[in-house]
Amino acid sequence: MSSVELDRKLNDVFAGRVVRKDLTKLIKEGANVPVYVLEYLLGMYAATDDEESIQEGVQRVKKILSDNFVRPDEAEKIKSRIRELGQYSIIDKVTVVLNPKADQYEAEFSNLGLKGVPIPANFVKEFDKLLAGGIWCMVKIDYYYDEELKNVTPFSVNGLKPIQMPNMDMNEVFEGRKSFTKEEWIDVLIRSTGMEPTQLEDRVKWHLLLRLVPLVENNYNMCELGPRGTGKSHVYKEISPNSILVSGGQSTVANLFYNMSSRKIGLVGLWDCVAFDEVAGIKFKDKDGIQIMKDYMASGSFARGKEEKTASASMVFVGNINQSLDSLIKTSHLFAPFPEEMANDTAFFDRMHYYLPGWEIPKMRPDFFTDRYGFIVDYIAEFFREMKKRSFADSIDKYFKLGNNLNQRDTVGVRKTVSGLMKLLYPNGEYTREDIEEVLQYALEGRRRVKEQLKKIGGMEFFDINFSYIDKDTLTEEYVSVPEQGGGKLIPEGIGKPGHVYVVGHADSGMIGVYKLENQVVSGTGKFDKSGLGSHRGAKESLDTAFRYFTANSKSISNTISTKTKDYLMHISDLQGIGLTDELAIAELIGLCSGALEKPVQESMVVIGNMTVGGTISKVEEFANVLQVCVDAGAKKVLIPASSVVDLQTVPSDLLVKVQPIFYSDATDAVFKALGVS
Repeated sequence: MSSVELDRKLNDVFAGRVVRKDLTKLIKEGANVPVYVLEYLLGMYAATDDEESIQEGVQRVKKILSDNFVRPDEAEKIKSRIRELGQYSIIDKVTVVLNPKADQYEAEFSNLGLKGVPIPANFVKEFDKLLAGGIWCMVKIDYYYDEELKNVTPFSVNGLKPIQMPNMDMNEVFEGRKSFTKEEWIDVLIRSTGMEPTQLEDRVKWHLLLRLVPLVENNYNMCELGPRGTGKSHVYKEISPNSILVSGGQSTVANLFYNMSSRKIGLVGLWDCVAFDEVAGIKFKDKDGIQIMKDYMASGSFARGKEEKTASASMVFVGNINQSLDSLIKTSHLFAPFPEEMANDTAFFDRMHYYLPGWEIPKMRPDFFTDRYGFIVDYIAEFFREMKKRSFADSIDKYFKLGNNLNQRDTVGVRKTVSGLMKLLYPNGEYTREDIEEVLQYALEGRRRVKEQLKKIGGMEFFDINFSYIDKDTLTEEYVSVPEQGGGKLIPEGIGKPGHVYVVGHADSGMIGVYKLENQVVSGTGKFDKSGLGSHRGAKESLDTAFRYFTANSKSISNTISTKTKDYLMHISDLQGIGLTDELAIAELIGLCSGALEKPVQESMVVIGNMTVGGTISKVEEFANVLQVCVDAGAKKVLIPASSVVDLQTVPSDLLVKVQPIFYSDATDAVFKALGVS
């Protein structure tokens, strides 16, 4: 269906509920107000497809904004107008605080710059969001100056009306949805957020839909990291009057959860969605802040004082990835941009229901913004809010069941994502097997992305990442992967150069890293030169151990090796940037022999294990985790000390099948097996 036909259908089915999005863009450029404020006014005066009526409505909205909207630089002019007229209506963001000394509520006006303006308690009781972050309103302000009350402000609030839809008929949406195909409805939803779907790939459309899930699903935890300029925070700041964007990162438990002194619930109790902009800056002034946040993200409740509080707000974390995706996948994990106190906290990240790959969303260009029809933002925000009361979490059970690699948290995450997307796409509950399968695959992918990173941070505890679902009719099992997985392996396929060896070992930090040793043999007098070590004494000593063993035992390996007429040059690369290891002696001995004999190590092989000066082989610590790192790095074969055979029982079977273990009994045996010499 063409865009013109879709516009016509939308106006027919949802008459008065849609607006042409270029009108919003047109006025938005001249007035710094959220989209939902503009579209609330356009919905009142320009919700039609009659061009003449639209132009009249636009002029009226412009007049209202020019007369009543307070621009910060014209605040004094508006104050003067209120004084001269005695009463005047304005559009501004209003925040209210309780002044206990005067026992009254007082309003603060964002753009007008007024503070301490008395406001009747009935407005505060009716619209409690005034107390938490504030809301945009049409406000009638009175001015009365009393000479006897010199310390009292002459301004007071006479009337207040939040800029939000007064009511919502859900049957209108359910019935209207029947007139659209799935593809048309997706385009309508995306246009309603201001984007032009015809300029976007299908996968990007799904990502944009997922940004809306926290607005329709209770207690949904989502993370989106990606490049700058992809509109990550736009939805939460501009599109919904029911979500709040916490900028700057720093927050307090009192502000976010519960204020013990005023006994007031924080943002999570007053908004449908709390989004944190720039995750790198998230900081709690309270020591227990992150712990309370983890508790809330897991259960939707938190303990403050003597009682437990519950809330339904979703939590969204958006931020920038400053380095290339490839280097982040190779050297770290995709949660790395989070602050240090969170970056290695697996319990925190395990509560994420979805990781949206922000790097797949293109940077915003003018042609990505639509000038076609979409729902009035306030109308769609109320639709989202009503859908929060329903659940579609069991919609997969009719046709599918989840695979056994998903634990309870995985299952909850997948079901919540499915529920949210089903509410958006099929609010009337009418869908096919193919529809639910498509949503399920997308939901599994985002939760698996979380689990992949947890495995990198936490090791074997999070081994079960092979997410799947089973068709109840055919009992076939389908596995779901993530696109960025598998690319850019640290250990390339194919035979390497003689003298080149890959080794996996523990860095000083305890993390397990992948290293490459490059050995070169040149004419000389038997010197051993090492580079890439920095000041790491343990690595230097381990390499020297290897060279001493090599010079003492080279003849038992091959008579052709000369240690007196050759110099041996070695360079080490820390492939993941986590610091060097001192578990290098066996691997370097293999590298020296490989270079001297001009015989490469076996294809895609990694060496693990270490030895002393006397040739005693050390046991491999955290054997299962070390093996997991080998597989993740792209190893096909792993050379393992025979003493680690007993540890094979600690390795999950589906990890063992991915790699060929080759056991060595002593240092010389390790050389022969690495070089494929029987």
